[in-house]
Amino acid sequence: MKQFHLIFKGKVQGVGFRYFVQTLALENNVTGWVRNKADGTVECIAVASTESLHTFLEKIKKGTRFAKVQHIEITESEPKELFSNFKVMY
Repeated sequence: MKQFHLIFKGKVQGVGFRYFVQTLALENNVTGWVRNKADGTVECIAVASTESLHTFLEKIKKGTRFAKVQHIEITESEPKELFSNFKVMY
């Protein structure tokens, strides 16, 4: 198991991006959370196997019709907390 701390930059707020991330997380057995930040970025903690995390990220990079990810900051570590599901935080 690995943990990715992710910061998504681009057109990621006001376009349903957090719910898109949550759907992909559930499809790929990723636990953790996602939330908007005041600076216009979206922050995410994702915990899963390395393979699942990479699949999750590849799908996110494609974006949606409305969301466009221009850059992802990734910090990889050992899981600091285990989550039972994936939540959209407010």
